[in-house]
Amino acid sequence: MKNIKDYSIEKLKEELIKINEKPYRAEQIYKWIYEEKVSNFDDMTNLSLELRKKLKETFEIKEFKIQKKQIASDGTIKYLFDVLDGNAIETVLMKYHYGYSICVSSQIGCKMGCKFCASTGIPFIRNLSSGEIVEQIMAVERDENIKISNVVFMGIGEPLDNYENVVNAIRIINNPKALNIGARHISISTSGIVPKIYKLAEENIQCTLSISLHATTNEQRSKMMPVNNAYNIEELLKAAKDYIAKTNRRISFEYALAKENNDNLEDAKRLAQLLKGMLCHVNLIPINKIENGTYQKSSNENIIKFRDYLNDHGIVATIRRELGSDIDAACGQLRRKALK
Repeated sequence: MKNIKDYSIEKLKEELIKINEKPYRAEQIYKWIYEEKVSNFDDMTNLSLELRKKLKETFEIKEFKIQKKQIASDGTIKYLFDVLDGNAIETVLMKYHYGYSICVSSQIGCKMGCKFCASTGIPFIRNLSSGEIVEQIMAVERDENIKISNVVFMGIGEPLDNYENVVNAIRIINNPKALNIGARHISISTSGIVPKIYKLAEENIQCTLSISLHATTNEQRSKMMPVNNAYNIEELLKAAKDYIAKTNRRISFEYALAKENNDNLEDAKRLAQLLKGMLCHVNLIPINKIENGTYQKSSNENIIKFRDYLNDHGIVATIRRELGSDIDAACGQLRRKALK
């Protein structure tokens, strides 16, 4: 059975034509799913009984079950969702003064093997479909009775390794007839899959690209992130510059500071030189402790010195606020628990 949330409005129109229905019905169906939030085709009362019957025979409206919900001391909420096939994923809701931000997963497991990320310990099982990505947002909105204003693809998985489904999900999330979240409020984080960065630059989606850099030499980065063996720093920065030129959008570089590894002033100097002249921002992340992890959090003094050096040398840098660390919901701490 096809999950109807997997379909952009254009693709849904094509599916309706296949079952001898008028394509404009897609807009009515979208309104029922995304505005009225119905979970049953029988509730779509302005559709004919015949069409509702066809929809039930062809599609399902997939809704996740909450297996576990944890609330951190700072109000951050971590969900463990049953995705209805024996697997589970984690999604995080963060509350800010400007609204609600959600961190969504794009895969069940991850292939990237980054040494500072808890998801490295999860065997890769499969990609999430577009509808399963969208459903994370809808499930949280239902549970908390809120409207999400910002979406970050920084949960379990590498978004650009699930490229087609992620891009399609963004188009659904952004569509005014669906979730209507502005593209500039959507951020995709990648470990650096260079060919897909070039491809994303051609999509004409005004989302924010966040690149996990985390080191200033190839030797250092390869130890932290195996993806660097395929696409080194020079190739990655070339793709980033192309992305900026094509989209005129500022890139955010993520840099997780690990004690006595990549957090000294020599690293800061190299980073400032690497990024000189680029339309970018550096998001400094105090590295979070993970089970069996080898890296330790840098000292607050070093983190502040690192930030100040970058700012003093023309690179805009900020320190990411830590949210949800007491429930393992902070950056790098997500991992999929097995269903009981």
